[in-house]
Amino acid sequence: MMRELFEKLKKHLEQGEAAVLVTVIASSGSTPRGAGSRMLVDKDGLVCGTIGGGAVEYKAMGIAKEALEKKSSYTHGFTLTRNQVADIGMVCGGDVTVYFQYVDPEDRTFRAFLEQILEALSRDEDSWLLLDITDETCWKMGLYRRGEALGMDLPEEMDKSFGVKALQREAGGRKYYVEPLVQAGTVYVFGGGHVAQELVPVLAHVGFRCVVMDDREEFANPQVFPQAKRTVVGDLERISDYVQITERDYVCVMTRGHQFDYYVQRQALAAKPRYIGVMGSRNKIKVTTEKLLADGFTLEEIQFCHMPIGTNILAQTPAEIAISVAGELICVRAESMKG
Repeated sequence: MMRELFEKLKKHLEQGEAAVLVTVIASSGSTPRGAGSRMLVDKDGLVCGTIGGGAVEYKAMGIAKEALEKKSSYTHGFTLTRNQVADIGMVCGGDVTVYFQYVDPEDRTFRAFLEQILEALSRDEDSWLLLDITDETCWKMGLYRRGEALGMDLPEEMDKSFGVKALQREAGGRKYYVEPLVQAGTVYVFGGGHVAQELVPVLAHVGFRCVVMDDREEFANPQVFPQAKRTVVGDLERISDYVQITERDYVCVMTRGHQFDYYVQRQALAAKPRYIGVMGSRNKIKVTTEKLLADGFTLEEIQFCHMPIGTNILAQTPAEIAISVAGELICVRAESMKG
C-alpha cells in the first residue's frame, strides 16, 4: 500500500537512515506490475512493496543497494529475456525502465514534502505524484491537486490531464514521471453481511475508501470492518441523516432484505453517484424496478444501476461475488478518470 510505503520511508528518515525508492516508470508488454509499481529498499534489503518479483526485482535489489552506497539516483533499463518475461508474467515481452531514487535523511525539504504526501493520502481528493527526472541524478518530487502543483513549478504548456495510469510527459524542455496518488470517491456499502465482509478488504487493498452502513450494530462496527474508513449504524430509510453521497461516490446495495434494498436504491438514485450496484436475483430486480418506476424514476435512470451487481464471472460464493464487484468498481473508476 502507498501509505505504508511512505510511512516507513518517513520513519527511516526520522531515524537518520537513507533509503531508495525503486519505481517502474515505463514498461512494454503485458505485465501485472507495470509503471507505477514501487518498492522501498534500505541497507538490509526490501522494506516493503514490490515491482513484480522475479529476476527483475532481484536485480533491482542489488542496484538499489549500490545506489545506497553511492548515494546516487539513476535510471536503469531491463531488456527481458524469454525466461525473465515468463518470470514476471509478461505476455508480449519488452523492456522495463526502473528509477532508483536515493533519499537522503538530511534532505529536510523532502522530509517536509513527505508530510504533504501523507496528508494527501488522507483526503478524498484526486491527487498525483510528480517526479522531475530530467536530470536523473538530481530528482525533484511534487504533488498535483486542485489544479496546482506543490513542491515544484510545472510548465504552463504541460498537459495536466493525468488520469489513472502512470505516464511520462515532456514540457518546457523537462521530463516528468506522473502517477496517481489518490482517486477521489468513497464506496458506500449498505448492508454488513457476508458479501460486504469479503468486499471491503478487497476494495481497501486496491485503494478505495469504504463506509459501511447497517441498521444493526453487530454488522456495522470497526471490529467487523477494520479496513473501513467509517462504520455507521442507522435507519436505512433515512441514509442522508448519516452519510452524504456525492456524484463522485460509489454505492453498493446489499442489505438483508428486498425492502431495505429498495429503500436504499431509491435514495441513492436521487443522490446521482458515480456508481450504483444492487445485489439480488433477476426476480427481485424486476420487482424493485417496478416500484422505482411507480416512484417517478425513469427507466433510463434505473438502468444506470448495475443489477445484478458485479462483473459477470459466474460468481457464487460471497468471496467470489466480492471479487466481481471489486472488478466492476475498478473499471468504473478507471473510465471516470480517462482523459
